Amino acid sequence: MTDAAPNRGAKRADMVTITDVARHAGVAVSTVSYVLSGKRAISATTRQRVLASIRALGYHPNAGARALASRRANVIALVLPLRSGMHLPVLMQFATSVVTTARQFDHDVLLVTADEGPSGLRRIAASAMVDGIVLMDIEMHDPRVPLLLDLERPSVLIGFPAEAANLTCVDLDFYRAGAVCVDHLVALGHRQIALLGAPAVVYERDTGFAHRTRAGFTETAERYGIEAIAQPCEENFDAVRQELAGLMERHPGLSGLVVHNEAAVGHVLAALPLLGRQVPHDISVVAICPDEVAERASPALSSVLIPAEEVGHQAVTLLMRKLEGQPVPGGTLLDPRLTVRASTATFSPVGVR
Repeated sequence: MTDAAPNRGAKRADMVTITDVARHAGVAVSTVSYVLSGKRAISATTRQRVLASIRALGYHPNAGARALASRRANVIALVLPLRSGMHLPVLMQFATSVVTTARQFDHDVLLVTADEGPSGLRRIAASAMVDGIVLMDIEMHDPRVPLLLDLERPSVLIGFPAEAANLTCVDLDFYRAGAVCVDHLVALGHRQIALLGAPAVVYERDTGFAHRTRAGFTETAERYGIEAIAQPCEENFDAVRQELAGLMERHPGLSGLVVHNEAAVGHVLAALPLLGRQVPHDISVVAICPDEVAERASPALSSVLIPAEEVGHQAVTLLMRKLEGQPVPGGTLLDPRLTVRASTATFSPVGVR
């Protein structure tokens, strides 16, 4: 009986409150709250004392109560409309990066894949289900953008519309990516090159990344004074082979290809030998794609990396800074990184068949 007496008035762990923890640690309730939320810097000594009291009392903060008290849902929305012409494996790399980074900030992710436009954003924001929004597949004149400026929920765009004032955007610098591919081919001596871009429907939507890649490719080629053709590319083998055959018939001196279509990369490499062109002896190929796509190709592709992991991480980090009221840059463009592999070589006119 003497052993049990000291615990006679002790509370069960599920009955311990934040006030009990504060009293036990000899600090204010707000200090315990800040230790739990990380919203303010607390000295290491005080933080350790609070954590020791939490362990001693067996305190388990109620997540719902904490969210209600802070008016936070601890959830962000990733608005990723699944549209035709989009390559799902690459999109999932972005989504995975957003999810894993959000967990580092103690947030979950609501994935929204319906193509609802502005009405979908309005519904998400009005529901109080999320603290902020990350948007993908941004069009040059995206109808969702005007609404974003009026929403109370902070947002970050993965991609850039034509007018990005007062928005927070992050992406690979696709204009420079297109330009870097041209720089590489020109340095190897190529003077007739082509861009096989995204499927036609992507250009018809005026999707930002496709538009900017094509602009970087064509304008850089013009500055060099070389012949350059830019055209959409579909995603099935028969269409790719037909498009390549037409290109080579119209431009028999074509010696360099830039492929900005992850789903078509393998088809391009398979179709070229059937059309009498060996890579890189007869034609050089450089792609804009994830490294794993380039590395598993045969031959391994010279490529500009699509940095999905870094872009997703930066998007969430920027959103969290906005949630805390911290200043953020309006636009973040990641510099393209070219890796030279086996698919590009110095151009020799006698090698063209």
